[in-house]
Amino acid sequence: MSETPVNTLVPASGGERHASWLELFFDLVAVAGVAQLAHLLHGEPGWRDVGLYIVLYLAFWTNWLSLTLYGNVAGERTRTRILLIGMFGLTVMAAAVHGVQQGDRGTAFAIAYAVTRYIGGNAFGDRREILVDWPTVTFTAGAVPWTVSIFVHGPARPWLWALGVVMDLYVTFAFSREHLLRTVRERAERRRTREASRPAPRGGARLEGRELAIVQTDTEHLAERLGLFSIIVLGEGVYQIVEAASDARWDRGLYGTVPGAFALLVLLWSLSLRRGRGGVPCLGAQSPPTRVLLALHCFVTGAVAALAVGLGVLVEHADGALPRQTGWMMATALGAYLLVATGLAHWTRAGSLPRLLGAAVPPLAVCAAVGVFDRAGRHAAGLVWLLVLAVVWFSAGMRRYDPRPPGEAA
Repeated sequence: MSETPVNTLVPASGGERHASWLELFFDLVAVAGVAQLAHLLHGEPGWRDVGLYIVLYLAFWTNWLSLTLYGNVAGERTRTRILLIGMFGLTVMAAAVHGVQQGDRGTAFAIAYAVTRYIGGNAFGDRREILVDWPTVTFTAGAVPWTVSIFVHGPARPWLWALGVVMDLYVTFAFSREHLLRTVRERAERRRTREASRPAPRGGARLEGRELAIVQTDTEHLAERLGLFSIIVLGEGVYQIVEAASDARWDRGLYGTVPGAFALLVLLWSLSLRRGRGGVPCLGAQSPPTRVLLALHCFVTGAVAALAVGLGVLVEHADGALPRQTGWMMATALGAYLLVATGLAHWTRAGSLPRLLGAAVPPLAVCAAVGVFDRAGRHAAGLVWLLVLAVVWFSAGMRRYDPRPPGEAA
């Protein structure tokens, strides 16, 4: 059996489409996953807790993205059972987060991750497709350390997980789109040549294999799915506020903290979805490559999820001293978010650099000061409104920097 030469890039779908009911159902697992991952940062998280949160968030987001991209490319030909099996795997991962450093929970998380990851990769393999926009989907070498970790216990297990994440990042960014296209085409041509040189089978004709297709994503549909995920993360922030407020004493401290926490989420929603694209803030007419957009989406949503945890802690301790590391965690998450937004505004928009610096430097300085001088006993309302003012300054400065709506050509 021989293969025909590789196709040129094939669009994922033939026209505009929106998330299906199946895809929206699939996104529900993101609600559970983000909520469970938030527990890793409760209390007084140390560097180990933050590192574990980053690794597990990347793992959960990667598996969610793999199946999201499968649905994006397959369109109406998406197999329901693949997404449903993937949903179950993500549900197991979410359930195993609490106590993931214990033997049984960690094993369950690793098994669910590896199985779901291989399912996502095989979905493209069965369709004879290579996705160049996010090659980690079809090249699942990063799942190998997770598979090995199933049989490893103790402190070495999280390091194997981190190794798997690093391997995925390497595959994603070490090979350019052009390099992948050239490599796949060369391999297909060599295989076709080998098959052509072999004697014909009895009967005189060779069976032609299915054509290997190089596909790309439906960018508008993908942006919608990414935006929905961002809404889910912001919704987790609302849930954290409501959950903390329902158990707190309703007094002056709470009345001063809750409005500020809600205002901060509204400001982030505006930056990410009104003045951004796909949940990534401050994108202009010149959008980055898809793989860069996806990486930034993971980074930004992870920062917002960590910030949401901090908002819940602020409301919970609105009438007393805050736990240590709360201010540092919130300032670091917000500072990372604003730093990405600043870089993207400079990259994709055409405004004045002095205005950009005037919009970004004061809020970043506030975040740095809060992080450096974080101490227990900081008043919750004062901290949240300080961060709100920083984002208000940034948002107003971005409007002066480039008043055009996102996506409008220069």
